Amino acid sequence: MDGTTARSGPGRVVVGIDGSPSAHTAVMWAATEAALRGSTLCLVHAADTDAPVPFLSEAEIVRSRRAGRELLERTTEVITARHPELAVVQELADGPAPDSLRRAAAMTGTIVVGHRGLGGFSSLLLGSVGLEVAAAAVTPVVVVRGAAEPVEAGAVLAAVRDEADVGCARAAAREALLRKVSLRLLHIWNVGPAIGPRAASRDGGDGDARPHVRVLSSVSDRIREEFPNLTVQAEGQKGHSVPGALVDASHHADLLVIGGRRSPGYLGPTLGRITLTLVQHAHCPVELIPRQGPGHGSTS
Repeated sequence: MDGTTARSGPGRVVVGIDGSPSAHTAVMWAATEAALRGSTLCLVHAADTDAPVPFLSEAEIVRSRRAGRELLERTTEVITARHPELAVVQELADGPAPDSLRRAAAMTGTIVVGHRGLGGFSSLLLGSVGLEVAAAAVTPVVVVRGAAEPVEAGAVLAAVRDEADVGCARAAAREALLRKVSLRLLHIWNVGPAIGPRAASRDGGDGDARPHVRVLSSVSDRIREEFPNLTVQAEGQKGHSVPGALVDASHHADLLVIGGRRSPGYLGPTLGRITLTLVQHAHCPVELIPRQGPGHGSTS
């Protein structure tokens, strides 16, 4: 077991729509992803009419549901025009968006969300729905960041922290094969300011790269063995900020794939310090692969 949630096959791609520009970008990304996989695209609009909103009349509930159905129909027409062979299903949910998306994805789907919704969030920050979905993910979640029509970089980037990230690297390899691009495995270790010899020993020392080379070689060797037709580049870096280095590297990636970890004091089983930084600041879409088993207590 490598600690990553197993996937028996390509489940359907589930994406939430709310009429915002960010959601539209996410929908178009999700449609392309579903077409590449040969899977179904599920559009979910959460009317949230079950919420105990004061003074919400029956007529207002009816109007809300009608508007949701119209949004689903318009979106389907746009997608079908671009991907005529893609199977698209629609779900108009009465409950809150995070629950509706998780229910639609079940245990095998991939959830896609935009980086912000209709609320008053900064364009750099993840909206509340995306934050809740990413934090409690049990299936892969993609937060679509970057330009609406991104320039293809020709590579999928996978962040590798330790040997348990082979499952994350495997998911990234599949994405690279779908896109017919190379896979870049990036292992970054922190070399923060050391205070005295104990700190240097604890951090492994700025000059001792051997443990990190072993980690990267272990993961890259397995991926090359499993995906012999894929071009795999493995790179190790040391720096003062692991999330900062990954954000910089995302400038040159079509997709960044990272394994989610549980970190006490952060936002849920998948979203820790590093993953939170990436879904808020990366320059390309970020795919979070939920982690289970040993290693789930680290700080990524």
